[in-house]
Amino acid sequence: MSDLDVQIPTAFDPFADANAEDSGAGTKEYVHIRIQQRNGRKSLTTVQGLKKEFSYNKILKDLKKEFCCNGTVVQDPELGQVIQLQGDQRKNVSTFLVQAGIVKKDNIKIHGF
Repeated sequence: MSDLDVQIPTAFDPFADANAEDSGAGTKEYVHIRIQQRNGRKSLTTVQGLKKEFSYNKILKDLKKEFCCNGTVVQDPELGQVIQLQGDQRKNVSTFLVQAGIVKKDNIKIHGF
C-alpha cells in the first residue's frame, strides 16, 4: 500500500491561462452584431465594437447603399457609438466588414436566435 503515490490536488484555476492571454498586448477586440425584435416581423440589427478610428457615418452610408435599408449611428454612454440598421442584416454586415477589410472574420461575434 505504500507504493501508491497520492497526490492531493492543489488550487487549480482553469481560467488562469485565459486571463493571462486577455491581459496581454494582443487582446482581441470583438465586433458584436446583434438583432433586436421590434414588433411582429420587424427587427433591428446593431453593430458595436468597431475601432474608434473608423468613420461610422461612412460605414453606415455604405451599408445603407449596399443592403437597401435605413440606419443610424447612436451614441450610447456605456458602449460608445453603435450602428443600427433596419431588418435582419447580421450575415450581410459580417461579410461586408470582412470584405472591406475593417475586421477579421475571427473577431466577429454574431448574436441572436
